[in-house]
Amino acid sequence: MRLLEQLRQALEEGGLHGSFLVRDLDSGEEIGIEPDLEFAAASLVKVPLALATLERVRTGELDAAARIEVQPGALRVPGPTGLTKFRHPASIALEDLLYLSVCLSDTTAADVLLDLTPPTAVAAYLREHGHTGLTVRHRLGDLADTPAERFPAGEGHLAHSLAIGAGTAGRGHPVPQLDVSRANSGSARAFADLLQALWRPSTIDPWVAGRMRELLANNVLRQRLAPDFASDASRWSSKTGTLLNLRHEVGVVEHADGQAFAVCVLTESRVAATVQPGAEALMATVARRLRDHLRR
Repeated sequence: MRLLEQLRQALEEGGLHGSFLVRDLDSGEEIGIEPDLEFAAASLVKVPLALATLERVRTGELDAAARIEVQPGALRVPGPTGLTKFRHPASIALEDLLYLSVCLSDTTAADVLLDLTPPTAVAAYLREHGHTGLTVRHRLGDLADTPAERFPAGEGHLAHSLAIGAGTAGRGHPVPQLDVSRANSGSARAFADLLQALWRPSTIDPWVAGRMRELLANNVLRQRLAPDFASDASRWSSKTGTLLNLRHEVGVVEHADGQAFAVCVLTESRVAATVQPGAEALMATVARRLRDHLRR
């Protein structure tokens, strides 16, 4: 298909490699670029973590109003949000930790939730509902322990050079958070399957799915795909993930005419730079053109 050739060329010229999938949630029709290519999931794993936590709230194992004493993350490097940047302890309700984890991508909040529902329990929840393409192996605080935190301010490009140049053809990497055999991981198709289960009837409990959709709709990190999908005539609900040269976003766009599409984009950049607005714009452009093709 000529469209896919054009988009692959644009990605190559922009220094991006990725797993893209856009799916019509009603017809099942889809289009993608390497949709089964596996990536380290970074903060996208906070979606299955929230689902497993919400299921335990639904069954009464956890109390959404229970207040939890949270130690500060005290992380000084640029980027992280919420409790991860706090300098003093805070007492926060479990349900509010869910909001911080999903909507602000707060890693400290996510790790508090993982203390209650560890990676093995999250993985078991995914298997129970047939989502075997997503792997949950480790805590989220590990994402703040990469070469990027070891270089002085202004030398982040060196960490990105290591991330870009040290990977293997089999998706291995000396940085464990980037090695798909050791990291939390998934593909565009695996995340599209999960989003389909949240927006359309599935084995996931309706209350859990509805609460998860609400959290995704309130995501405050909207610099990546949102500019190309959010409008007065459409609603964009999503979760982002960022780690070194990885930039991801998975979400659902719901149009006023009733059409709804899962849009899942997982990418790695070959450009050794921390701030890359051009890469984020290119991700969105490719995803939008795939959506436009299906919508026509």
